[in-house]
Amino acid sequence: MDRSVLLRARLPLALVATPALLWIYSGGGAGWWLGLVALVPWLLALDGTRGWRGALLAGWAVSVAFTAFVLGWFGAAIGSYTGLGPMAGFTALVLAAPLLQPQWIAFALVHHFAGRRHGDAVRALAAAAAWVACEALWPKLLGDTLGHGLLPAIWLRQAADLGGAALLTFLLLLVNQGIALAIGRRRQGARAFTGALTPVAVLLAFWSGYGAWRLATLPGLPEDAPVLRVALVQANLGDYAALRAEHGTYGAVRHVLDTHYALSWSARREHGADVLLWPETVYPTTFGSPRSEDGAALDAEINAFVDTIGLPLVFGTYDLDEAGEYNAAVFLEPGRGRLATYRKTHPFPLTEYVPAWLDGPVLRRWLPWAGSWQRGDGARVLPLRTGDGRQVEVAPLICLDDVRPALAIDGARLGAQALVGLSNDAWFSRGGRGARLHLAVAAFRSIETRLPQLRVTTTGLSAFVDTSGEVLAVTPANDQAVLTVPLPVLAPPPTLAVLWGDWVGRVAALALALWALARGLQAWSRRQPLRRADDRVLLLAPAARVALGALQTLAGLGLAWLALDMALRVGWQVATLGQLQVFTLAVLLPASLAWALRAWFGARWQVQGESLLLTGRREQVSIPLASIVGLRPWRLPWPGSGVALRLASGQDWRQQLQLADPVALLAALAAAGSPARLDGPRSGADARRDQIRASGPAPWLDRPWLKFGLFPLLPAAIAFRLHQVITFGGAFGEAQVHGWGAWWLGLGIWWLSWMLGLALVAAALRVLAEAATALALRLAPGRAAGLRSRAFTLARALYFLGIPAWLGWRLLVG
Repeated sequence: MDRSVLLRARLPLALVATPALLWIYSGGGAGWWLGLVALVPWLLALDGTRGWRGALLAGWAVSVAFTAFVLGWFGAAIGSYTGLGPMAGFTALVLAAPLLQPQWIAFALVHHFAGRRHGDAVRALAAAAAWVACEALWPKLLGDTLGHGLLPAIWLRQAADLGGAALLTFLLLLVNQGIALAIGRRRQGARAFTGALTPVAVLLAFWSGYGAWRLATLPGLPEDAPVLRVALVQANLGDYAALRAEHGTYGAVRHVLDTHYALSWSARREHGADVLLWPETVYPTTFGSPRSEDGAALDAEINAFVDTIGLPLVFGTYDLDEAGEYNAAVFLEPGRGRLATYRKTHPFPLTEYVPAWLDGPVLRRWLPWAGSWQRGDGARVLPLRTGDGRQVEVAPLICLDDVRPALAIDGARLGAQALVGLSNDAWFSRGGRGARLHLAVAAFRSIETRLPQLRVTTTGLSAFVDTSGEVLAVTPANDQAVLTVPLPVLAPPPTLAVLWGDWVGRVAALALALWALARGLQAWSRRQPLRRADDRVLLLAPAARVALGALQTLAGLGLAWLALDMALRVGWQVATLGQLQVFTLAVLLPASLAWALRAWFGARWQVQGESLLLTGRREQVSIPLASIVGLRPWRLPWPGSGVALRLASGQDWRQQLQLADPVALLAALAAAGSPARLDGPRSGADARRDQIRASGPAPWLDRPWLKFGLFPLLPAAIAFRLHQVITFGGAFGEAQVHGWGAWWLGLGIWWLSWMLGLALVAAALRVLAEAATALALRLAPGRAAGLRSRAFTLARALYFLGIPAWLGWRLLVG
């Protein structure tokens, strides 16, 4: 077959192959390994597209094909739920695919644009970052991501305790891209082919190695650890509408409760249950706020049942307050009644919850099935406890709550020892794929938090998941069952996912934003007119050079000592006034004196006629060009780059010149007819070093008064205001209590604290940028100037944009 025909057919074939492989992969079981190669056909087709429009088309097309193949069951379920019919629901789902699965489009576009400017490694990282960033910023209804398909991969899934399923998705995308790159290079020979596969093999080795190690280090169950036997009651009563049609409203509730009572008694008699769990909305009315006498009688009956059976009960119902109704889980205890109520934090959009800005008569007329529940107020930790003193602190999750990592993580931070999930999967579990996907997604909450998990559902799949993500026990779907499992009382091991939260997508988004900013700044700088050389210079006698260098060194050593003290003793925070005193005396004071010396010895150089003019604050010096025969760059660039002027007499001029780029001065002298040349055995290398160093700074952004004075005032003012409001009840509360002197002193302390913190950040970024420059000088001297410029641009972006973004994120999370 003609090669051009094959190239044209590549995308249509990929739109069948990739979704089909992902359909098998998402089904679980032994097909999990297909996730490592499922995207390869589409990636090869994507490489063959032309321009951003071709990449956009490839992303849009695969999002539609993926939705139809892998999530088609969801469209049919939506159609049945809304009464539109399965085909109408499926059609609506496919049409909405680019909104429901936009990560394919984001990946394709970034893959294209990054590939135009960078190598294969940067392109792969940027495209994978675009995928996970898109999923973080545009959360999907079912919370699904590629990484969830790795639940059967016992070693690979353990990395989720570092960064959740999003991290597994990121790694899967890198593996797929590496394999696609190797296939694309197969015609270039075995060396090119194996060179592309080697990083993939190394990544898989480290990934699997971490999983094996983490699995081996998970704590086992001590012999004397207390255990609660928890019964998951699955009554297989999911079609409440059919029950109401057959028995009436009261009769339907009566039938549901009687069935659960009978199964619960069986759990106690035959399984020795200590605690009972019933599914989501098993009691489909407001508990504790009855709407009728029958409702009040049923409320009292449930309380009486708990007292009689003598076991704590957690069950799904509705809750009510002045804001409206909530999907809720009620905790009842024998002899005590209602212990607490958890309200579902993430009700399903439209079917359960409608935002206030969207709600109204028009929407209700068009979508009569739209729900009216309110959103709960976040994670809670509540006890499951028995009469003999055994107790487990649990974080309840209702249905869609368990597809959002943050809620389980918040529960773990609040001290939960287990997760308890209540769900009603009946409306989308007829074919089984929906229920299996929900269980797989929920199981990752246990890996991320290392908390065991109990999931009880109406029609299946009810399950017990251990801290490694292993589904130890599961009920059959669409069947009546009681699953009684032993829940140990243990303290969970710490995880990075709990410490940092769902960080992968946000970090990826920030990295992409910084990359885009750096590219934009680079493009902008190329369009700017060529600037004349920096004409600032310091006229330094040897003693003045030593004094200035000593002051700068003292300030650097003071900052280094503070960093070391934080690292080894007090932690990464400004915790004492002593730190501020050291910062003031050992850093700010010498830095200020150095600044004053720079201002005193500062001058401008200019080639005018046949002379070099040096114009300072106190005098203007004119040196004939003919008398300048050499420039000797400083071997030690301390306190910065500089040169000594060698005169025709054979002597050096009485003062040395510190300036950013000696090569620019030499070029100006040569252009005016001076015989000056570089002087010294290593003068060429030193001058090249100084020229490269001059490519880093941006004069305006690097001014100390802005970088270390005015800029720290922004976060300091925000933090100080929060402190005032929390401690004194208002923005000027301290002034009203202790006077304005105390208020200004407090602001100064906060300002100085942030100044110290940001000075440490700036120093760390500077060290990294200088280290990158040194490495580039050794490995790629010809590209060192450009690499240094990009390194400093990135450092400025991290400093001036990353810090406000971090502060804003902390404030929003807090």
